[in-house]
Amino acid sequence: MKDINRIIGEYTSNKRGPLLFITGGIHGNEPSGVIALKKVFKILNDDNVEIEGTVVGVAGNKEALKNNVRYIDEDLNRTWTKKNIASHVADSHEKKEMFEIIEVLKSYKEKEYTKRYFVDCHTTSSASEPYISVQEVNDNDAWAHCFPTYIIRGFSDIVLGCIDHYESRIGVTGFVFEGGQHISKDAVEHHEGIIWLAIQNACNLDLNDLTEYPETARMLSEKRTQQKTFEIKYRHGLTATDSFEMKPGFENFQKLKKGEVLAHQNGKEIVSEWNDYIFMPLYQSQGHDGFFVVEEVVETF
Repeated sequence: MKDINRIIGEYTSNKRGPLLFITGGIHGNEPSGVIALKKVFKILNDDNVEIEGTVVGVAGNKEALKNNVRYIDEDLNRTWTKKNIASHVADSHEKKEMFEIIEVLKSYKEKEYTKRYFVDCHTTSSASEPYISVQEVNDNDAWAHCFPTYIIRGFSDIVLGCIDHYESRIGVTGFVFEGGQHISKDAVEHHEGIIWLAIQNACNLDLNDLTEYPETARMLSEKRTQQKTFEIKYRHGLTATDSFEMKPGFENFQKLKKGEVLAHQNGKEIVSEWNDYIFMPLYQSQGHDGFFVVEEVVETF
């Protein structure tokens, strides 16, 4: 992570089609998306396969990636608010990186593409199955359901300033993909798999045209029968002065029992009020969200 270009890779067969804009490393302690993008672009260039449109891979918080920290001054995935962007003021390291990413996206003119898609690659501090986080605007939710993972709705409606919120706001269709636990082999494989499937779905890539069919895409596709959709019902937010320690052992989508101890905060126990599922329990020093509670919803597709 020492030599990181803003544009990790770009690939096109010069055929008219969509733009697929993929970001990795928006949080600097989540490098697996960047690693996966480098692998995918190497294979695309080596095999010289045909696609429609253009795929672009972009690095997020370059300085934080170099230092293996979540952020330098503030969380880059909370800076993408209307107010911050309209101000044009880069008064933190993360705002500077945000404006640089915006300029990269603007350089791919909307009128030159039939449609614009995005995938934002992340990982979690706790062990987790891979999942999609999607905002229910535009046709985001319909496109998310083309992919074989758990789907979470509503995260960007609760936690504002995320990059996917901005991209959705300007009319780009897409979602956040959480590949698994930080620095895990599985996370890199899941990110590589979702990138291949996104290129297949958005840019009409025939994965059989590759020299070797990507095993990461096959492994992820096999999760199709496990697809479930969840919605957030509670967020346990934290302030800068809170002392918070999550009880060890919780994993994403683990079933909760009403009355069990979830965490300790400022010397007091945080006890479950729910029989639903825990989501994103905090097991890192930086972060403003202790945990979420989600409920499964019956899908109507």
